[in-house]
Amino acid sequence: MRSFILLASFFFSLVVTAADEIKAYPTHWWVGMKNPKLQLLLHQKDIGNYSTIRLNYPGVKVGKIHSPENKNYLFIDLEIASSAKPGALQIQCQDPLLKKTRTLTYSLHKKNGNSGLPQHQGVDARDLVYLIMPDRFSNGDLSNDVVKSYRDTLCERGNKFSRHGGDFKGILNRLDYLKELGVTSIWLTPVIENDMPRMQEWGNSVAGYHGYWFTDHYEVDKRFGGNEGYKVFCETLHKNGMKVIQDAVYNHVGNSHVFYLDPPQKDWFNSSQGTRQPNHREEVFMDPYAAEEQKRQMLDGWFTPHLPDLNQRNPFLATFLIQHAIWTTQEFGIDAWRVDTYKYCEEKFMNELNTALLKEFPKLTILGEAWVNTVAANAYFTSNTINTPFRHNPNGILDFQTSFAIMAGINEKFGWTNGVNKLYMTLAQDFLYKNPMSNCMFLDNHDMDRIFSVVDEDWNKLKMAVNWLYTLRGIPQLYYGTEVLMKNRKTSTDAMVREDYPGGWPADASSKNLFTPAGRSQQQQTAFDHFSRLGQFRKSSSAIGTGKMMQYIPQDGLYAYFRYDDKQTVLVIANTGEKSISPTWSIYKERVKGFTQLRDVITGTTRAIDTLTLAPGESFVFELLQ
Repeated sequence: MRSFILLASFFFSLVVTAADEIKAYPTHWWVGMKNPKLQLLLHQKDIGNYSTIRLNYPGVKVGKIHSPENKNYLFIDLEIASSAKPGALQIQCQDPLLKKTRTLTYSLHKKNGNSGLPQHQGVDARDLVYLIMPDRFSNGDLSNDVVKSYRDTLCERGNKFSRHGGDFKGILNRLDYLKELGVTSIWLTPVIENDMPRMQEWGNSVAGYHGYWFTDHYEVDKRFGGNEGYKVFCETLHKNGMKVIQDAVYNHVGNSHVFYLDPPQKDWFNSSQGTRQPNHREEVFMDPYAAEEQKRQMLDGWFTPHLPDLNQRNPFLATFLIQHAIWTTQEFGIDAWRVDTYKYCEEKFMNELNTALLKEFPKLTILGEAWVNTVAANAYFTSNTINTPFRHNPNGILDFQTSFAIMAGINEKFGWTNGVNKLYMTLAQDFLYKNPMSNCMFLDNHDMDRIFSVVDEDWNKLKMAVNWLYTLRGIPQLYYGTEVLMKNRKTSTDAMVREDYPGGWPADASSKNLFTPAGRSQQQQTAFDHFSRLGQFRKSSSAIGTGKMMQYIPQDGLYAYFRYDDKQTVLVIANTGEKSISPTWSIYKERVKGFTQLRDVITGTTRAIDTLTLAPGESFVFELLQ
């Protein structure tokens, strides 16, 4: 590996020798930020020798100058007073030995000058999140399918491991479709530049179409539309009353990133165990008997040899990542962050980053992604009530445990701890969370088998799961295409569950365009209607969006819970057993007292409360009426 790094560094030195421009990160900043401190990272051949800094701009002071061992970098600490005005700074970098000067023009912008639209709003249980892999949803601009300056210049829809050409414009073209579903927030898999060649993974030559191989933090991938296209995307969503969730990766970068080709410092990446993978056991952070070495294996491991693991203990790298998160939130108006590989990141660093973000943007929501084995571990990585030596601080967590419990409820035979009792038992442990309503729930995502295949293409099972997903406490997330019964299992590759949405490309046959009723089968239309009607109902339901929850112990496979406030009561009831059953209403008297009618929120029909009988596999969402 050492020889590769030396060769890559030599190659990159040839590149930067020819470059006249000083690269500055962050690329620009704003006046009026709550934290007056800013650390610039400059990158240019031998810029580290130009360590005498001259700057004359009202309200901006130069602090410490840091010249790392790699002289292609220079760190400059600035302090921006509240009195500073927007404008262009002339930063003169002087080499005291050669008596030479290099000048950087650096811009300070007005903080509230973006668009005047609501932004940094956060997401909560009133929202419905729609997860999209941009490359696989809809292609609105064929001209950006190939960017000739990038390392990978192939776009092949017939190859499941290649890029397919989806982009921001394609998503914007489908906003009416998403509105019909009741979607209020869009989470995209990472949009940051992935200028990587194809890599070998599990015997396949794979492109970075998914977005998790960053190569330049301050560039949005041009195949999606670039920085300007992303600004249009975010502004258009905000104009339409929708929110933007961006996917963050702090754990690693792609090995074509400038930081890997030309590392600023020797300890910029973790190297304690070479390129070996983590042990993937989050228990080492909670286990009072864990060995320190095994914690480091978890934190320092590389997911794959082509994903160098960032050393967040390095204070300059930590500052770079924190400032980038703030810059992105401000630049594009981000409303929430989904943080990939949360449990593989340094704990102290993550808390510091979250604190810095929320200081600047108090309404922002931060959701950690930690694929864990227990409810306790799920709670450990978010704000919780657990007495542990370290306490995490994100607003919420991707709720894998509730996801697994829902799957058990629809697929397993009812038993004391099996079937729907797993869902009941999982939710009974919500006391571990400070705010379980901030957890993000889901049935599937880009890393999991698609839910319609998990239920063996049984619509009644999927309907039951959707009824739970949309009405339990927390923030529901829908994976693109689930609403029209897209299916597949991962088998040998994740690409199997990341197929193109049918109808998202100009060349797609109109008869298979699932964006329109004409292209859907009867079963797909039935599913779409259910998702849409339930999505629209929850948008106006105060009981689901902000109300309380009360669940009852499942009886003979019958599971019932209520969402309620002083304006509305909603009953969600499902028969997971093997025989028809009529509810014994006296069990639920605490919640049904005074109500005589049930209104089915999907069909709109009303029935007397005492006439309800559920066949095996049936489930309903009712609004209770007097």
